[in-house]
Amino acid sequence: MEKATFGAGCFWGIEYAFCKISGVREAPVGYAGGTTPNPTYQQVCSGQTGHAEVVQVEFDPNKVTYEELLKVFWTIHDPTTLNRQGPDIGTQYRSAIYFHSPEQDASVKAAIFEIEKSGKYTDPIITEVAPIDKFYLGEDYHQKYFEKQGRH
Repeated sequence: MEKATFGAGCFWGIEYAFCKISGVREAPVGYAGGTTPNPTYQQVCSGQTGHAEVVQVEFDPNKVTYEELLKVFWTIHDPTTLNRQGPDIGTQYRSAIYFHSPEQDASVKAAIFEIEKSGKYTDPIITEVAPIDKFYLGEDYHQKYFEKQGRH
């Protein structure tokens, strides 16, 4: 199993999108990219911790590749919008990829190059790309939120 960590707005929708993919074992929601140890949802939403809402995808690379996960990431949000996805505004909703290996870093950079070359977006991609430092698991009530609410 390998891990991939993505931020693309509110983590509920991101979790739902990745959990539907064959080869994804789990995709718990949480926080990454900030400075406060063990942040709470309320702290992250204050904008003071520096964290993004993320999903840490655990996947079987024999069933789904990191590159395939990246394709999903690019389609579920607008990577050209700074600190906003749909109605959600704040630094915690930024577009972010926290890579777990040099190979993931190279794949992300290659994907960004190809997307920018394609002209798909008129604005530049502003996705934060950084090595994963720490992932803090979100509160239980956020895990599988849509499933618990009976929504999709």
